[in-house]
Amino acid sequence: MENVVLFGGTFDPIHNGHLRIARAASMFLNADVVFVPAKNPPGKEPIATPEQRLSMLRLALKSDGSSSFSISLFEMKSKDPVNYWVDTVEHLASKFKHRKLYFLIGADEVNAFPSWKEPERICSMATPLYVSRPDIKVEDEVLRRFRMMRLCYDSSGEVSSSAVRSLQRMDIPVPVREFIEQKQLYYFQAISALISKHRLIHSVSVARLCYEMSVRNRRSDAGKAYIAGLLHDVGKGISPAEGKTFMKKAFPEFADLPEWTYHQFLGAELARTRFGIEDEGILDAIRYHATGKAHMCALGKMVYSADKTDPLRGYDSAKPIAACMKNYYLGFTDVLRANKEYLLGKGNDLDNPLTTACMNQYLGEEE
Repeated sequence: MENVVLFGGTFDPIHNGHLRIARAASMFLNADVVFVPAKNPPGKEPIATPEQRLSMLRLALKSDGSSSFSISLFEMKSKDPVNYWVDTVEHLASKFKHRKLYFLIGADEVNAFPSWKEPERICSMATPLYVSRPDIKVEDEVLRRFRMMRLCYDSSGEVSSSAVRSLQRMDIPVPVREFIEQKQLYYFQAISALISKHRLIHSVSVARLCYEMSVRNRRSDAGKAYIAGLLHDVGKGISPAEGKTFMKKAFPEFADLPEWTYHQFLGAELARTRFGIEDEGILDAIRYHATGKAHMCALGKMVYSADKTDPLRGYDSAKPIAACMKNYYLGFTDVLRANKEYLLGKGNDLDNPLTTACMNQYLGEEE
């Protein structure tokens, strides 16, 4: 390929939107794409360390498998307190002196580009290629002045690094997600403040199961399934007394339910207030994951099943998990039936209106 596209950024973390844009630019210009992770970007303070961000970038590119993608470590190896794009472009222009250079810029950066260090010099070495966004109006004068090209691509998705960090979106490569889990980055700090380490390990396991169920069932809500699974038990750290007070105020119709049910309602409220989750499917899945209810949403069925069949519970759950992977709805009814038999065998009371309604609907039992 004769063309090279430079793609700079903090990648804190890299997400699938970055990869989709890079592929679109590569195809549009028949170009190789060189990712340039910033070590010390001006005006930004990344959450993850430079080493962690670089590791996630490497994992993402390896999982993507594109031969046209590579990484420049120029900024990562720099000892400068701030990395300026003009210096990076100058270095890479000397490296690719016989190839045409472009660099990707987001629509949100177009209007601010004149304030970058030596913008004219940057554009003398590489052509800016911007990605439009429907919610951002770019200034025509800036486009003309710097002869910016538009990448006609609008399928990068709603994901952003900030949305991933705040657990609003999980549209990221699986190896990157697993790295975040391993290093307890971003949203894990807030979750860890609410529940025990043991509970967090269980929640991650449930989230992974939910994600896989959605993918294997060819659904489009795998990211939401993961978020619901990860947050399903965040209400576990609240005391029974606090839970009772909350239930009387927020859910008076369920205030007389057994104490073990309170955490699901509290969890949904914490997901909304602490994590900014507004998706009603996610909130509903958390709110009824322990008791079940009539007319459960798809996310609700997957979270219920994943919570009950988590391998970390210590029993052989391979068969019901396989059933859910094949058909989450039928698998859910199998898990529901098995859970009923288990609880009744232990002499536990199932007589609460939510569980009763759930059993009546999905197991075909009469009132």
